[in-house]
Amino acid sequence: MEKLSPEALLEIERQLSAPDGENGIKIAEEMHRSNIGMTRAAYQALNIQNDMHILEIGHGNCAHLKEIFDSASSLIYHGLEISKTMHLQAKQINAEFHQKNQAIFSLYDGLTIKLPDDSFHVAFSVNSIYFWKKPIVLLNDIYRVLKPGGHLAIVFALKDFMKQLPFVNDRFSLFDHQDITQLIKQTPFEIATLTNHQERIQSKHDEWVNREFCVALLKK
Repeated sequence: MEKLSPEALLEIERQLSAPDGENGIKIAEEMHRSNIGMTRAAYQALNIQNDMHILEIGHGNCAHLKEIFDSASSLIYHGLEISKTMHLQAKQINAEFHQKNQAIFSLYDGLTIKLPDDSFHVAFSVNSIYFWKKPIVLLNDIYRVLKPGGHLAIVFALKDFMKQLPFVNDRFSLFDHQDITQLIKQTPFEIATLTNHQERIQSKHDEWVNREFCVALLKK
């Protein structure tokens, strides 16, 4: 197995935080493949029902959206991204839903959500919390746009697993149960459940590894 240079590892880290250009498109395709199990765990935890309005923070190329629309009827989805490349990719991949106004994609600054209060029944974010610049600010805004009784699912790989990855450096903030609990205590959210999952995935070097991740289900 070829060892990646420090420069190559920094480029992977940069692309994971905000994919851009042709390399970003390739990274996003790989992220979709490796993260689909975590994404499914997110929307299954939310128990998506007919007629729900759904918000996703950091959707990447959003190749998973068809699965979500297949899970219930009359859904409205709104995805937020900081990456212009991923914003355009998501609209292209989901052109049918976008043209029918079932899926709306917006660029945002990673801090504030320019949408009305009480807009969404549920929200979720998969493998993006590591890169949130001001997580308390963003969580407070997600809380604001959720309807009363709404739920947010945050899915992240646990700290001990992430520390083993060679491209995890300064751009990442890592979490375990204690870290996420301390963070949520600084917001209006209540923790409904913290559930660990294990899955076997293929790494960037085509090795099979065991990943442990957490689904933090929060309630407004």
